[in-house]
Amino acid sequence: MGLQHPIGRVRGLGSAKSGSHHWWSQRITAIALVPLTLWFVYSALTLAGSDYDAGVKWLAQPTNGIFMVLLVIATFHHLQLGLQVVIEDYVHHEAVKLTALVIMKLSSIGLAVAATFSIIKVSFGG
Repeated sequence: MGLQHPIGRVRGLGSAKSGSHHWWSQRITAIALVPLTLWFVYSALTLAGSDYDAGVKWLAQPTNGIFMVLLVIATFHHLQLGLQVVIEDYVHHEAVKLTALVIMKLSSIGLAVAATFSIIKVSFGG
């Protein structure tokens, strides 16, 4: 006998009905970040010592621009998933918890959009 309510066991749902989705999302973003981060580190090492124009030329290549945007999206999504768990587990005052979650999610979205916009702007020479 587990700690799960029998009706929850029948329906296959956790206490909040989304815990497994959150867990899987966090694992999938972590898996996606492994090759993207390795690609980014390799690219950064090959660009070390290059000038600005070489970096712009590198980022203007479609594959590099797309991988950079994917890296930004996966990073910020993974970040907000992890911070959500930390806030939900360690902030006990409901108003503070809700405020922190809203600020964190809006900040993650804002930073991801700003980084994506920057990548696109540099890629297209704007």
